[in-house]
Amino acid sequence: MAKFFYRAKKGVGNVTEGYIEADSEYIAASKLSQMGLFPLKIEREEGRGGQRELSALPFLNRTSTRDMAVFTQQFSDLLGSGLTLINALNILSDQTENKALKFALQDVIAQVKDGASLSAAFAKHPRIFSDFFVSMISAGEVGGALEEILKRLSDHYEKEEDIKTKIQTAMAYPTLVLAVGTVTVFVLLSFVIPKLTVIFDEFGQALPIPTRILVDASDFFARFWWLMLLSAAILFFLILRVSSTRQGKARLDRFLLGIPLLGEFLKKVEIGRLAKSLATLLDNGVPILHSIEVISATATNEVLRQEFERIGKAIKDGLSFSQALKDSPHFPVFVQNMISVGEEGGSLEVSLHRIAGSYEHYSDRLVKIMTSLIEPFMILGMGAIVAFIVVAMLLPIFQLNLMVK
Repeated sequence: MAKFFYRAKKGVGNVTEGYIEADSEYIAASKLSQMGLFPLKIEREEGRGGQRELSALPFLNRTSTRDMAVFTQQFSDLLGSGLTLINALNILSDQTENKALKFALQDVIAQVKDGASLSAAFAKHPRIFSDFFVSMISAGEVGGALEEILKRLSDHYEKEEDIKTKIQTAMAYPTLVLAVGTVTVFVLLSFVIPKLTVIFDEFGQALPIPTRILVDASDFFARFWWLMLLSAAILFFLILRVSSTRQGKARLDRFLLGIPLLGEFLKKVEIGRLAKSLATLLDNGVPILHSIEVISATATNEVLRQEFERIGKAIKDGLSFSQALKDSPHFPVFVQNMISVGEEGGSLEVSLHRIAGSYEHYSDRLVKIMTSLIEPFMILGMGAIVAFIVVAMLLPIFQLNLMVK
């Protein structure tokens, strides 16, 4: 007798799931009917192990920006072709390769069948569908423009993915150079040079200063390389632990924002992304106060998240958006002036789109500048270290040759 996982309806709005033993799916369905349950899904236990494991690991229950871009585009296309909401969701659930998204969609389908709104069903899975996504879907349901909203969401996710790709592409080569150079120097100092120092000891002569520095550094690496690796691992763990709390992440983000050039770049990228998201929400009829609450929940930088929370409270107290921004040290004068002009002219969404576009162009230029500066500096730095090692190793040999002559 096999074991089957089931999801079934029990009355209106009540979905239950569990396991039942039966010889086949048909017999399992009959047993559920006798129990007063209407089966929505029945699967043999062996066929769903990976999916159940995934749902038990919250840190895996996420989808990438690329996954969401594809999902929203396909969802929009299916609705535009005339399919019903349930049929479209069923097709998306069957064809998606992301197990977390598949599991969430199956639950969304069950909730919609029970009479829940689509946005409310999506809201049950915050790790998959963000507050921004849910608010946009809700606006589409209210305005009867769900297909159009999904297209805008797809464009939004595509642009976010483009920004991530640009940053990753720009940092790929410098990161590779740094990693290879660091490993090379570490191996030389820890394992190669200690064997060569035996030859220097046989000279019986005082070593040049660069060679003594190299030998001392190599001796330290050879003795305590394990301690250095352990310290690096502990530091990495502590950073992860600290960044897992809001207070710790705020300190880390504040430190990053204070780094010259990099901090300005991170701030502009985040403000541009948030301005784009806020403009998209306002374009689709989401109230300003709720839009700011959504944006504060989706901000990746904790400092700016807290700033948006403060702005939201100020607007609740009766201030306008531009007035709430005046005392903020994190939003440039350009942003404050653009929002003030947008509010006065009744075109806040247009101003926010212009801010997002301006900062997007700025980010592209800054990425190119940073890449052009980082690459030569890293190459020169690694070259200088390798040159020092070579010179320090050759100096005793030259000194010995002079003594022999």
